Amino acid sequence: MISFKVIKRKVGVGPKKGQDAFVAEPKSISKFSADWLVERIVRETSLSEGDVRNVLITLRNIFIEVITLGGALDLGDIFSFRTVIPSKMEAKEEDVCATSLKRPRIIVSWKENIRKALKKIEVEVDNPKRKEKNKKPKP
Repeated sequence: MISFKVIKRKVGVGPKKGQDAFVAEPKSISKFSADWLVERIVRETSLSEGDVRNVLITLRNIFIEVITLGGALDLGDIFSFRTVIPSKMEAKEEDVCATSLKRPRIIVSWKENIRKALKKIEVEVDNPKRKEKNKKPKP
């Protein structure tokens, strides 16, 4: 379960710019390290730690190569990604050139089993003000 707290922020854009607003923010973020990943794979497979680290390094190198080529890669049941370079809209056809291109981005598309896992995440928002409001007796 992911726990959230309520914080106050200033609205940065739109018609309510400069006004205060309240948002839910995670109390803490669970970060899992590369070492944790290696240990987990070693524990659940017959691979050695060195084998797992070599696979991860090779996978990183393959990602870099695919991205540099502007390509896409499908990682089976986990996700696929593709490199995109959007373009600015120009008023005249002759104005379209390399400077019309925006910065490159990577689009990640999660596979079905990962999307299902995302739907199963349990959350709670720790909002003391809301709890006080609900505790007041109704006449």
